[in-house]
Amino acid sequence: MLPTMDHLAALSTEEITNILLTETEGQWFDRKSARIAPRDLAETLVAMANAEGGTIAVGLYNGTCEGVDEKQSAQSGWRQAGLDFTDPPVRYTVQMLPCINRNDRADHLFIIQIPPSHQVHATKRDVAFLRVGDENRRLTFEQRLELRYDKGDASYETTSAGEQGFPQLDQGAVSEYAAKMKHSCPQRLLQARGLLHDNGRISVGAQLLFGLQPQIANPEAHVRVLRYAGRERLTGTAQNVVSDVRCEGRLSEQIDAAREAMLDAIPKRRSLGPNGRFGWFGIVPEEVWLEALVNAVIHRSYSNSGDHIRLTVFDDRVEISSPGRFPGVVSLDDLSDVKRFARNPRIARVMSELEYGQELGEGLRRMVAVMESGGRQRPLVQQANSMTVVTLLGEVIGPRELAGLPMVAHDLFQQLSLVGHSGTGALVQLSDYSRPVVLRNLRLLESRGLIRRVGNSPTDPRAFWTTEPFA
Repeated sequence: MLPTMDHLAALSTEEITNILLTETEGQWFDRKSARIAPRDLAETLVAMANAEGGTIAVGLYNGTCEGVDEKQSAQSGWRQAGLDFTDPPVRYTVQMLPCINRNDRADHLFIIQIPPSHQVHATKRDVAFLRVGDENRRLTFEQRLELRYDKGDASYETTSAGEQGFPQLDQGAVSEYAAKMKHSCPQRLLQARGLLHDNGRISVGAQLLFGLQPQIANPEAHVRVLRYAGRERLTGTAQNVVSDVRCEGRLSEQIDAAREAMLDAIPKRRSLGPNGRFGWFGIVPEEVWLEALVNAVIHRSYSNSGDHIRLTVFDDRVEISSPGRFPGVVSLDDLSDVKRFARNPRIARVMSELEYGQELGEGLRRMVAVMESGGRQRPLVQQANSMTVVTLLGEVIGPRELAGLPMVAHDLFQQLSLVGHSGTGALVQLSDYSRPVVLRNLRLLESRGLIRRVGNSPTDPRAFWTTEPFA
């Protein structure tokens, strides 16, 4: 994680050079050569302003420090690139940091800091870009239009919370965050993150992240975990709610409390775990519903104050409902190919720095991969005008080749799909069927190409069965 500018400025010249050379390029950081033209620099200025802001270090190239002291005329062009080559102009600040160049001489780096913008920016050639991980993605007309809609909602986190001053925040939580970021002044850190206004007023984002009692001003900014008995919601005298837990407090506290409530609420089945031991595991993998929970808390529409996040657990599935449409320029046709955009970029950055999220835009892809690797259906995403619902189905999908096979074969295939591979003895113990019955049905599954046996010989004691195809 790139240190703040205050932290960098307090380091030695050698430390600054080493950190900026070795820092991984990503959502909030990019390196540029001292030979970059202002017109080319504008592409990254636009991409970062359209996303979550970021830092560009000019004077670094191919693992070496060039420095910029010999590029005095180019510096003027870089300073004016936002005015000359972006529309509307991207606003940013410039800071010169000392460095040691590749000739072992004292030099400087040209550091550009770009805040996230409330507008959609494009280059003078009318091309819009969005920062996604370490790439600048060119947007289509439809994606650019969707981004414009989302930008209107993104400004809500910066609005004044109506409370005067830094003391309205949980000083312990803010101090822990500053210590984690190695920043000497918590107040200046929040100002740098756009959470504390110059007039001393805290923003809605700061209140949600670090407020003493965020729900007083934001009563619907909480998570609710509901457990229903069965597969449907029933009402009236037939109402089947088993448990109802409201998780309040700061955003990080909401996630922690909701996770604990979900571990109690989610239905479990006995299976062979990754440690090779039998145990009871949730019908939906924890890393999938936890990813969905974190995404909902970070990216929900907080300006839509009439509803809250709900995690609804049924016997066969988990539904995560979040106020607001799916943020950003994402095509829901393929959840494996998404473009990152944070509706609440300041909240997203702080939560990432608190290790509740990442800046790679890979959450949905990871959810898809985990669900499919376990033989389950991909997450289902549905959108209404003011709500997004993600459904995670717990049942393993039975392929058509299972048709006509005994239920024993269905059960064995599901267990193998859940754990990836297992020996015959473990499957006998798990299924409660006799060894001959298990072996007969495993051979049936093998004959249809649904599973395969991996072993060095027919009597290999270490042999196992797996649903994974040949490498």
